[in-house]
Amino acid sequence: MFKATINAETIGDVVEATSPLVDEIRLKLSPDGVSLRAVDPANVAMVSLTLDASAFESFDCTDGEIGIDLIRFADVLRMAQKDDVVQIEVNEETRKLEIRLGSLSYTLSLLDPSTIRKDPKVPDLELPANIKMPGAEYRRAVKAAEKVSDHMALAVHDKKFVFEAQGDLDRVELALDQGSGVKIETTSDVRSLFSLDFLNDLSKSAGNAEEIIIELGSDFPLRMNFSIASGKGKVTYLLAPRIESA
Repeated sequence: MFKATINAETIGDVVEATSPLVDEIRLKLSPDGVSLRAVDPANVAMVSLTLDASAFESFDCTDGEIGIDLIRFADVLRMAQKDDVVQIEVNEETRKLEIRLGSLSYTLSLLDPSTIRKDPKVPDLELPANIKMPGAEYRRAVKAAEKVSDHMALAVHDKKFVFEAQGDLDRVELALDQGSGVKIETTSDVRSLFSLDFLNDLSKSAGNAEEIIIELGSDFPLRMNFSIASGKGKVTYLLAPRIESA
């Protein structure tokens, strides 16, 4: 059983954090809230998301799992205003998802969870660098780098957190010092190269966060965490690096 009401902006944040990477999700349901874990088709980026029951205005749920087509679900949510309340219910007889937005009602077919890719395993990573920063600064660095290259290096050296992108002719760099919303903790200098396409996908949600936490190593995956739903939800991304040629 799953019957809930939630602010349109909050459920929109869930879709925005997930849909840039995958089109379908296996949503795990429990009385404590909902969660998901998914990896993009190229096995480059992973998203984990939890949303507590307290993030909903009402929440009545038993343990279970449903499959959702994110593209169709997102299309429905676009009809909602920012402050609308969205009513969501799984019809146990028809096994369809019923969504109500004021006087509008939609019925979406659920996907068979067994046909959706299984949840990926989360690697156990010990990453030496930890950077806390405004999400807007991360998005700014990504947008600047896209003008010159298709990849970007993230590094910590000389007590700075540095974004570097090098194209055939042009180069862009954003160096952030400690302070002004930036906190850098590291046990060593680190540097890893990443695809800008995927960094941009992550920025669509992370760029709206007041604070994000980025963890880095040298030629290791990037791990990024931030809160949604006023701290009642959490998003974690993992992004595999591009190995630079010698």
